[in-house]
Amino acid sequence: MALPLDEYRVKLINKILFAGSQDEVKRYIDAAMKAFEMNNINRHLVTRFIDKIINELELFNPIKKDAQQWSNISMARVLFNRLRQK
Repeated sequence: MALPLDEYRVKLINKILFAGSQDEVKRYIDAAMKAFEMNNINRHLVTRFIDKIINELELFNPIKKDAQQWSNISMARVLFNRLRQK
């Protein structure tokens, strides 16, 4: 994981926004979590990363996004909230 976590978070949010399907959103999130695990990133840092992403996703306005982007945002929020519960 060569990028700082803040940069990685921005890239992941952009991938989520422009994903072609909800399955693609899930794959991006799963890949990110696997990368954290493989790089032995501290669980506390992963939790903060998830919390920051959830907060940023909640700031998006549905009026300013197309239907696919809003669907992706909604799916990502659900998935990240599940991860936070674990």
